Amino acid sequence: MAAVNNLKESTLFQMANAIRALSMDCIEQARSGHPGLPLGMADVATVLFAQCMKYNPKDPTWLNRDRFVLSAGHGSMLLYALLHLTGYSSMTRDELKNFRRLGSKTAGHPEFGLAEGIETTTGPLGQGLSNAVGMAIAERIWNTKMGDVIDHHTFVIAGDGCLMEGISHESISLAGHLKLGKLILLFDDNKISIDGPTSLTVSDDQKKRFEACGWNTAEVNGHDMTAIRSVIKQAKSDTSAPWMIACKTVIGKGAPNKSGSSCIHGTPLGKEEIAAARLAIEWPHKPFVIPDDILTEWRKAGARHLDNYDSWKKKWCKLDTSKKESLKNPISSDAKKKISVNILKAKMISASGSEKKATRKWSELVIEHLLPVLPALVGGSADLTGSNNTKGKDQTVLSAENFSARYIHFGVREHSMAAAMNGMALYGGLIPYGGTFLVFSDYCRPSIRLSSLMKQRVIYVMTHDSIGLGEDGPTHQPIEHLAALRAIPNLYVLRPADGVETAECWQLAIEADSTPSILSLSRQTVDNLRHGPTVENLCAKGAYVLIETSGKRDVTLIATGSEVGLASEAADKLKNFNINAAVVSMPSMELFRRQSSNYRATVLGDVPRVFIEAGIQAPWFEWMEKKDYFIGLIDFGASAPAEKLFDHFGLTSDAVISAVKRTLDS
Repeated sequence: MAAVNNLKESTLFQMANAIRALSMDCIEQARSGHPGLPLGMADVATVLFAQCMKYNPKDPTWLNRDRFVLSAGHGSMLLYALLHLTGYSSMTRDELKNFRRLGSKTAGHPEFGLAEGIETTTGPLGQGLSNAVGMAIAERIWNTKMGDVIDHHTFVIAGDGCLMEGISHESISLAGHLKLGKLILLFDDNKISIDGPTSLTVSDDQKKRFEACGWNTAEVNGHDMTAIRSVIKQAKSDTSAPWMIACKTVIGKGAPNKSGSSCIHGTPLGKEEIAAARLAIEWPHKPFVIPDDILTEWRKAGARHLDNYDSWKKKWCKLDTSKKESLKNPISSDAKKKISVNILKAKMISASGSEKKATRKWSELVIEHLLPVLPALVGGSADLTGSNNTKGKDQTVLSAENFSARYIHFGVREHSMAAAMNGMALYGGLIPYGGTFLVFSDYCRPSIRLSSLMKQRVIYVMTHDSIGLGEDGPTHQPIEHLAALRAIPNLYVLRPADGVETAECWQLAIEADSTPSILSLSRQTVDNLRHGPTVENLCAKGAYVLIETSGKRDVTLIATGSEVGLASEAADKLKNFNINAAVVSMPSMELFRRQSSNYRATVLGDVPRVFIEAGIQAPWFEWMEKKDYFIGLIDFGASAPAEKLFDHFGLTSDAVISAVKRTLDS
């Protein structure tokens, strides 16, 4: 380790130039990419990876490694070059040559799961920084549980764009409030954005901004490696608060004619400029060639923590097996059995109760049953705890002084909450859930989309899911939101109808280890529709026949959530007209879509159907035929009590009956 730390400045600069050369060559070959950041931050990244950061390319998932997040994901070649140079086996020279090609590990923006060493998917600016906040929270949680077996830093490289995005302020504020002293942000302060100098659009004093949020700050010449090393060392040693280090850099450094200008941000340099850059940085080597002496130094840098790693392994091996398993697998086989038992208990309570309750209240009951048997479950809310019903009565509050707790007050920071939960899930060993109103899923949507893209088990508890929330009016009443969320691939949108279904949907969300879930829950009370619960999770099929007819079906009523009760009421009234109506509850279109065609046909039936949901029709066309009818909404809601609104917008049992008659008469 000492040998690496005592590297000559000239050697370090050549190591940095290896990053520059690989970045230029890969982007040129792809005829696409962003050379500005890799060239500009190569010196900072070299000091970080060669002298300051703890990692082991031979064991990329080492649990006590420092995490590195490239929040400015457009500069992906910086990360790919670092992974290749330090010896990550999956990042071969051939993979570098396939930069931005179909099927390669070197996507245009880093994608979690494509290659070892990529901690999260970045590209949408500000998301990586916010994921890193979640990772830093997770590190503190696990450090509290396991002591120095888990004790490391989280490093982030972010640019001007990341700090302009609104999510950055939410995340910076949260990190400062929680005093996440193991989080270090390296700000690529080059004063350039795509449109030109940042002075066109922003005049923030970033140091003062971060200081106001409780961060430690420093400035450094981003091309002075001795100074960079010194300031990172200072940040690592002072963990009183998170650190923002403003690295004053020249975008595209090394390109003599294009550096320092916006034109180098996202355009290949071109052969002539690359040739000039090679002369400027004294790099005479052919494209993709790294001289042996420089590659050797990089590989030494990648191996410098092997002794530390071996010592850690000895500590790790002495831990209790169940403790080790808890970090690697949030749901052990024993926990899974206990979860099933407690879910069944919650279902029995729901089924035996006569009192009408909102599904958000039934959700609270389920959380109470999950917390004792699922230590990995860590929840929170965006300042709506009492409305979302997301906090168990014995759940203590996580704070800067108490990371042993399991409930986070995220504040009015929906976007940051969602992104931080992604970071917590990526870290491992935790199942995060967070609550807000369904209408504010719009604030969370970019992070929800990334949950789905990265296949992370993140649970979004979205309450007040229709006009049924009442008097708060159309600004708070979700109309198009279920449709919008159902459009995201690999996302379960779960809308339970009563207490039993709520418990079943929670179980589905908990067990979905590679799919995030939305729990869409009502503010208004609903009837208990299912009594005498079975062990089988009927919601797992996506849709099922809740009420079958005694004779031949005349019509099938299909609904979700609170409207299933409305369908049941209509089916009962239709008996007075000698019309046999079956009622189908469809809590998840995604899961129903996975069932066999025979099962789907049996549930939907071969008679006319009426679909009922307090939302727009768009997602229902998949299941509808010409004679079918939809009862829902085509416009925004209004401010009034819930029962008045359902009557005003035609979401009533009488409206269903009229629709059934029209459908049968057509």
